[in-house]
Amino acid sequence: MAAAPIAVVTGASSGIGAATARQLAAAGYRVVLTARRKDRIEAVAAEINEAGHQAMAYGLDVTDREAVDAFATAFREVAVLVNNAGGALGADPVATGDPADWRQMYEVNVIGVLNLTQALLPSLIASGDGTVVVLSSTAGHATYEGGAGYVAAKNGARVLAETLRLEIVGQPVRVIEIAPGMVKTEEFATTRFRGDTEKAAKVYEGVAEPLTAEDVADTVTWAVTRPPHVNIDLLVVRPRAQASNTKVHREQR
Repeated sequence: MAAAPIAVVTGASSGIGAATARQLAAAGYRVVLTARRKDRIEAVAAEINEAGHQAMAYGLDVTDREAVDAFATAFREVAVLVNNAGGALGADPVATGDPADWRQMYEVNVIGVLNLTQALLPSLIASGDGTVVVLSSTAGHATYEGGAGYVAAKNGARVLAETLRLEIVGQPVRVIEIAPGMVKTEEFATTRFRGDTEKAAKVYEGVAEPLTAEDVADTVTWAVTRPPHVNIDLLVVRPRAQASNTKVHREQR
């Protein structure tokens, strides 16, 4: 009996990454969860294994190229790479934004994707049916006030995916970009506002049903499990209440 294909998910300690790992495991993949917080991914992996699926945890900082290269040596073939690790810091205007925040967002959202994709591309090709998923954002497709640093980083991730698709056409590897809009997870907005839960709550105020991590994971899993000749180049997913990055319907209290 052939071994289950391997799916690597970065940023899998919580939110979209953890939900994606769960759903890909349920779809029959042997999932490798990576994140800096090893205790969190070990807990998610244990949960997946207890449910009768296959998962393992590997502590990894996607911005550490030496560590990424060492991680990649463990795999001869990888079927799926989900580049999910990322995030936003701050919501300051360009005039007062902290360059350190911009640099950190670029390192995680762009260089992190580059590191994992470069390191695992030979294994993805060797699988004969590889898939690279880049979790970008609607921020990578349209800007908004206070979001320039995050928008710039997600634009970088978007362009990386588009360019990679051009450069490896003819190889047995698909490149999929999933661009979520407003997703309410336990950490994204809180991290962006440096632990200010009041500011974080205002992001979703009056929005009856923002997307959940599970909604995005379902979208990723659907795209990955299409027939091998079908490439979902770009899938933008928003809640019904969000028409654009700057147009959101909020219920009146």
